[in-house]
Amino acid sequence: MRASRLFFTEKLLEWNKDLNTRSMPWKGEKDPYRIWLSEIILQQTRVEQGWPYYERFIQHYPTVSQLAAAPDEEVFRLWQGLGYYARCKNMLAAAREIATTYKGKFPDQYEQIKSLKGIGPYTAAAIASFAFDLPHAVLDGNVFRVLSRFFGIDTPIDSTEGKKQFATLAQDLLPPAHSTAYNQSIMDFGAVVCKPQQPLCEECPLQKKCAAYHQQLISLLPVKTKKLQIKKRYFTYILATFKDQVYIRKRTGNDIWQNLHEFILLETPAATDITALQTDPGFLQLFGKNKPAIERVSPLFKQQLTHQTIHSQFITIALQKPLESPAYTAVPFSDLNNYAFPKTITTYLESKAGLLL
Repeated sequence: MRASRLFFTEKLLEWNKDLNTRSMPWKGEKDPYRIWLSEIILQQTRVEQGWPYYERFIQHYPTVSQLAAAPDEEVFRLWQGLGYYARCKNMLAAAREIATTYKGKFPDQYEQIKSLKGIGPYTAAAIASFAFDLPHAVLDGNVFRVLSRFFGIDTPIDSTEGKKQFATLAQDLLPPAHSTAYNQSIMDFGAVVCKPQQPLCEECPLQKKCAAYHQQLISLLPVKTKKLQIKKRYFTYILATFKDQVYIRKRTGNDIWQNLHEFILLETPAATDITALQTDPGFLQLFGKNKPAIERVSPLFKQQLTHQTIHSQFITIALQKPLESPAYTAVPFSDLNNYAFPKTITTYLESKAGLLL
């Protein structure tokens, strides 16, 4: 077993030195702020999608202190389209803790880094390793896959036992003198060689001792116990207009898109039509006395989240008098660019004569 572990680490480092051509703007970065920013953006986000967001954040907020001082609405607007907005909220909280507790200097110890809002063991290990050369092994989806396949481990990676087993193995494999290069190599290797689908086994430098390759287990590893359940939701957004203004509100609570804005929302168990909508109790409560004229009905828009599929329809109505509801605020259409909306809403607005520029 020890020989296999030495082989694994040595071959990965050789591959990283001679063959790793994966390019990313934060690769080789030593600034902990930039490393942290890239890791937060890439949580549950593909590199290709996150890359332009990273560059825009660096351009707007070159330092963690500048991010900490930025208005919430401005930061959420810049984040718009990335999804999982709790990440953005936690990122702001962590930046402000660094600005106050650490006087704007990013902490350089693993436990201090991990104590920041929104930073778990993986992100803390990545920052500690890449920025400060500390010997902490990273353990993300790519690493789980590479380790599971090479060592033939069928313990579920989403179980308590599995997380502990893989964390121990990852740390044991880490060469302390080359922790930064090793961590980068195993993450990149999982992304470009030991891929989830169609891995490049025939050109893999680890093939000689890879358990999954020799036992034909590649498609079966890694193992997960929990099957993702996708929930379908149906949103009807009502653009209630009055004198060139439209009513919006900020989403609160613990549901999706917290802290983003939206139009008047009616959620139904299934897709609805205009006739059914006009008899909906929520619609009648808001508009029954207003006798609105329905001006436009959109087709369904679909947005796929990790655990949910959101089907949205947009209905524009003209009010005869101001809306009597403290939950919503009337804003000019020309001011919509100043608010952060979920991707579904921005997609709709951009399709309607450039309501968002």
